[in-house]
Amino acid sequence: MAPEVLDLNAVVTDMQDMLQRLLGEDIELMVMPAQSGGSVLVDRGQVEQLVMNLAVNARDAMPDGGALTIETDDVELDDSYAATHPSVHPGPHVMLAVSDTGVGMDEAIRSRIFEPFFTTKGPGKGTGLGLATVYGIVKQSGGSIWVYSEPGKGTTFKIYLPRVEGVQPTQGPSPKPTPTAVTGTETILIVEDEEFLRELAGRMLQMAGYTVLTASDGEEALQLLGRYDSPVHLVLTDVVMPGISGRELATRLATTHARVKVLYTSGYTDDVILRHGLLDRTTHFLSKPYSMEDLTRKVREALDA
Repeated sequence: MAPEVLDLNAVVTDMQDMLQRLLGEDIELMVMPAQSGGSVLVDRGQVEQLVMNLAVNARDAMPDGGALTIETDDVELDDSYAATHPSVHPGPHVMLAVSDTGVGMDEAIRSRIFEPFFTTKGPGKGTGLGLATVYGIVKQSGGSIWVYSEPGKGTTFKIYLPRVEGVQPTQGPSPKPTPTAVTGTETILIVEDEEFLRELAGRMLQMAGYTVLTASDGEEALQLLGRYDSPVHLVLTDVVMPGISGRELATRLATTHARVKVLYTSGYTDDVILRHGLLDRTTHFLSKPYSMEDLTRKVREALDA
């Protein structure tokens, strides 16, 4: 984690356009920031991932469309509230609430949603790690999370993060060096077993001008490349996947599609990847979670290398 003092209103507002693209046209997004939002000590990238995971979950709960509301507010959690919510420390907090009008959950499902690998989605639709990741980020940030839901009446997640007093928040995302051009017209194949990450990366690259193909694993990627007539310029592949790994996929491509460049991505850090020998230092690597700026910059670097 790289925590910094942030205005939660600004973080959520900055994500609004990306979230609307992620949700699609059938879901109305409403962002309702507090009048005077307090500051919190959090890792910006992790908070963005938290909001994205909750938005994707809400989208999946509204297959026929609906509304997603994201609210922030300054709240004071008193001793009586803490007494009935054991993980809460009384004091000033900033609340982040994410509410949908979806199918909702019964008590049996609601009691298990933060368990790693628990999912109600079908095969290939989810790993059951999205809400477990949300829970971990909240706890590492010193906060608490509660879920309110009933079948047919939607779901609300309420996150409470300790409010930081007397410190000016960091203004905007940390500056990053960016090349003069992060767009392109090449064709990119995304190989990613997480459906929502595959879809999100595809939308980001399409917005940057690229032609995008997708595959859920290495085997599907090889089959697609075998029947695709036009050139594919770059393969963006997860490192660790069931079946054919990203490294093995790249090795096979070296013999069948020697001109295709490869950009690896993983939730593990590049240090872990290197120490376990999964990749070497000469490869192009992008760590998850990534922003559109990170993705397009790395893609352009790999293509131009």
